[in-house]
Amino acid sequence: MRLSDLPKGASAVVERVEDVQANDPIAQRLRDLGFVEGERVRLVASGPIGADPLLIQIGYTRFALRRSEAARVTVREVA
Repeated sequence: MRLSDLPKGASAVVERVEDVQANDPIAQRLRDLGFVEGERVRLVASGPIGADPLLIQIGYTRFALRRSEAARVTVREVA
């Protein structure tokens, strides 16, 4: 499942961040921010128009991601 498809309030574990191209700077930035394998994330909220941006929480830190950026992160939903 993609992080962009996670239901509001749901938690998940990051499986990987996919590179769209070689040396993808956006994918690398996501990894630098903490979107790494095994890290637990939660979709806190989504924007009013087109559900963009998404408010994602990792630990005690929250990030606003565009839906297209969140779609690069593959996750596994957890209870």
